[in-house]
Amino acid sequence: MDIAEPLLAAHRARFAAIDPLLPPAAPPADGERFDVATADGTQVTGVLQRQRFAPGDVPMLWSAADTWQLFPYFGDTGTAGVDLLLRALKARLETEETGADSACVVFWPSRDAEAIRAFLDHGLVPLTALGVRTAPPPEAEPGITVRRAGPSDYETALRLAEATFGYTGLVASPRRENTAELLGPGLRQALAAEEPAVWLAEEDGEARALAHCAWEDVAAGTEAAELLLPGRWGYVNNVVTVPGERGGGFGRALMSHVHRELHRGGATRTFLYYNPTNPLSSVFWHRQGYRPLWTSWEVRPASALR
Repeated sequence: MDIAEPLLAAHRARFAAIDPLLPPAAPPADGERFDVATADGTQVTGVLQRQRFAPGDVPMLWSAADTWQLFPYFGDTGTAGVDLLLRALKARLETEETGADSACVVFWPSRDAEAIRAFLDHGLVPLTALGVRTAPPPEAEPGITVRRAGPSDYETALRLAEATFGYTGLVASPRRENTAELLGPGLRQALAAEEPAVWLAEEDGEARALAHCAWEDVAAGTEAAELLLPGRWGYVNNVVTVPGERGGGFGRALMSHVHRELHRGGATRTFLYYNPTNPLSSVFWHRQGYRPLWTSWEVRPASALR
């Protein structure tokens, strides 16, 4: 999809100036397009995509069933340009039937404060962040055993992985009734494979924390390259400490081990997704050296967009 060349150039310049860890801004997205003009006549463009998921689709773990995602192109118009695009989106959604399990989403660089002002004004909240870590791996934490999990650990690993969503269902996306069924196949595959990897932190032979991770090779032209710089990254998919054991050092010891293993596998940087609204993970991951690169701003249901 083509947009005006001056607008695209300003869009790319904005990304380059916001954050040195952002890759070059991706080409315009496909989807439904709308154009709006600012008070001084500058054109800004929005591209709208709609995704619908069935109950058995894995993205239902974190996504609304009916998602309207806006891709804004507002160049150097700042808050005013984003405001106009969100007003246009609201008008567009008023022509649709949007149910309770729906959302409006904008995935945007975390450091763009001018855009944040408009997101907040229109009722969007920072529901998910893609955090990145570029520091070298830490030293080992003594006193806690960490080992690679295997197929025989499936029941334990599934119980721990599911516990993550019991808590995040209170502070982020609502927990689905079929969470275990959605998690199970991918986790079983990970436990049986060489990569990705699952690790367990143990005390007295009992699992206290789990980390489900992988390596991500980001190459130019791929979907991942729209979010991350090229190279080999470590991906931290799911980390959980047994309720009642949080704050006991198990998560810290586990991630100390995991970061060294991911580095040993060739990853000099790691990334993950966490919920800024989660009072546990938002503190824990920042202490582990992560900081937000992209943030998913959402409003649920979609009709609640202001």
